[in-house]
Amino acid sequence: MNFKHTVLAIVTVSLINISCNDSTKTEISMDEKEPSKTYVGESITHAFDAEIDALISQMTLEEKTGMLHGTSMFSTAGVERLGVPELKMADGPLGVREEISRDSWAPAGLDNDFATYYPAGGGLSATWNTELAYSFGFSVGQETRARDKDVLLSPAINIIRTPLGGRTYEYFTEDPFLNKKLTVPFVVGMQENDVAVCVKHYAANNQETNRDFVDVQIDERALREIYLPAFKDAVVDAKAYSMMGAYNKFRGEYLCENGYMLNDVLRDEWGFEGIVISDWNAVHTSVKSLRSGLDIEMGTPKPFNEFYLADPLIDSIKVGKMSEAELDIHLKRILRLMHTVKSMGNDKRKKGSINTEAHFMDAYDIAKESVVLLKNSNDLLPINISEIKSIAVIGNNAMKKNALGGFGAGVKTKREVTPFEGLQNRLPESIKINYAEGYLERYAPKKKGAVGQVAEVGEVTQEQLTTIDELDTKLLDEALSAAKNSDITVIFAGSNRDYETEASDRADLELPFGQVELIEEVLKVNPNTIVVMIGGAPFNLNTIEQKSSALVWSWFNGSEGGNALADVLLGTVNPSGKLPWTMPKALDDSPAHATNSFPGDESVLYEEGILVGYRWFDTKNVEPLYPFGYGLSYTSFGIKNAKTDKNEYTKEETILITVDVENTGGMDGKEVVQLYVSKSDSQVERAEKELKGFKKVMVTSGQSKKVTLELPVKELAYYDVSQKAWTVEQGSYSLRIGNSSRNITSEVTINVK
Repeated sequence: MNFKHTVLAIVTVSLINISCNDSTKTEISMDEKEPSKTYVGESITHAFDAEIDALISQMTLEEKTGMLHGTSMFSTAGVERLGVPELKMADGPLGVREEISRDSWAPAGLDNDFATYYPAGGGLSATWNTELAYSFGFSVGQETRARDKDVLLSPAINIIRTPLGGRTYEYFTEDPFLNKKLTVPFVVGMQENDVAVCVKHYAANNQETNRDFVDVQIDERALREIYLPAFKDAVVDAKAYSMMGAYNKFRGEYLCENGYMLNDVLRDEWGFEGIVISDWNAVHTSVKSLRSGLDIEMGTPKPFNEFYLADPLIDSIKVGKMSEAELDIHLKRILRLMHTVKSMGNDKRKKGSINTEAHFMDAYDIAKESVVLLKNSNDLLPINISEIKSIAVIGNNAMKKNALGGFGAGVKTKREVTPFEGLQNRLPESIKINYAEGYLERYAPKKKGAVGQVAEVGEVTQEQLTTIDELDTKLLDEALSAAKNSDITVIFAGSNRDYETEASDRADLELPFGQVELIEEVLKVNPNTIVVMIGGAPFNLNTIEQKSSALVWSWFNGSEGGNALADVLLGTVNPSGKLPWTMPKALDDSPAHATNSFPGDESVLYEEGILVGYRWFDTKNVEPLYPFGYGLSYTSFGIKNAKTDKNEYTKEETILITVDVENTGGMDGKEVVQLYVSKSDSQVERAEKELKGFKKVMVTSGQSKKVTLELPVKELAYYDVSQKAWTVEQGSYSLRIGNSSRNITSEVTINVK
């Protein structure tokens, strides 16, 4: 698919170096610096410059600073007398957030702020489908415009470093290549609707524990190879209009005032032309944050005029700590973004649409390709409705709704089909459904500790809760009765968005609420039991994997999640999801925990370096419970006959790899061809294999399809810290093709000159 690249209508690249971290530095005279250059895609224009300069010249200092900080919970001030509107934002990883009050987190109580609930990031990434990433972005972009917003705070693309991460459900993957290949089409699709993405959280925001102050220490190679590629491609390839600075520190400086990350890397290296918006209450200085590359301060804990970029900034300018000319740099960036998204009174701005059947279908399409079949040893799946008269549906998650769950961004939606409702919708009336809740979702407060640290955000304090894991005897008896008296049982277990949540990491990998015991007891009375896990992050499934015959993984999967899941269970849809992260057998098998480098205290050192996720498991020969990229199907595939277009390449060329994908089973289905690269004789540390290509293809039963993967030789590069450059080593490379990081079925060796 050729994605259209929307570019900034006008971009001014300032050649002024304002990366100084000293807030007392003498003011910089703009007249002493080189003039700005303006760009539009490949052409040059000055159309907006004159208009922007004229507006700024008429603004008072107070009006200027009003545009640099929140004057409501999700907007900055406009200048009404000059026709400059507010810059309006909304939270949005799962869909456009409901309207809240201007000066508090209380819902505004409107009846016109419903939106489509889209699958969480884990669901999208499990599709391994870049076209669905584009569809997601475009669809939610239309809804953002329909709600008259200029910026959507999405997507969230931080690397999954630990399975305990409170936002693992929201982030995409543990792999930088898959991450960037999903991020780019998502950003492009959204911004085609005259709305700006705000890519978050830049950068190295990989834990919720101590997130407000933890100082993250990552070596430069790991930073470049693992944690930055998706952010870089969002800027360079997708032309993202805005970026959100993270809460945490990086190498001693908060990321919203980190000159290296915001000026040196983001703007000078990557050519970022948009604005940097802080996470809410993530700013700690006035002049320093601006000189370090921040443009807008957002937050919640105090009166808006007391924000660092409000009255304190005005005071700093009045005493000469910063010039108005420096301030104008940030005004220009903001006004250029507003021109780009056509919020400055442009009647040609796209209007958008919301809550449409087309958007619900977008959510369904993502959900149906995200479901991962983990085990199907006795062919319990798909459920053969012609052979059963009753089905037991067990588990609190069968009825649980997640759109508004947890701390952070939720979606007020008119439609959220639960798994129970999905089965009701899809099963014939002749089949009796016997429902039993099975377990209760219950919590007890937990004292403040290292993991699950209290995190203060705005006016809300979120605390990690301990679960009450004892089963209710009555509910257990009801579940066992339902299972005994049904032909087949489906248990909907796992997690929810109250348990996996922003501002709190999980304490361990254990399934909460006594679910393992429930599943074991149900299996004793009805071995024809299908276990469906709903969650965003790995859990300890060792016992369940051993004792159950059928195991399915689903996600917080949006408005149509229940229907999509039912269609997979009943065989209307052949499962094609693949895990976007590694599921370990034990927590200590995961690299951040094997190295005892999570969560840290005031600082955290990423001791695993480049060996994140499957890179660690494969390089260290640690057996996972389920590997990265894993997912079964109701049919079977053969991936073979891998060939390259030639044997030797220069560093500027692209390798073309062809492979035959044969559907050897009895059902049409989609398979994900995955390309991993290895270099055994490297002069630097390398992972045993790295994902460098993938393609999802539909293959008809009994047929074969030839698939071509393109691998630019530059993707074989490692980051050379001494040279501060990407380096492609000469010599041989092994190209390994399969359908997971642990199931390689074809291999080809090529040479780079």
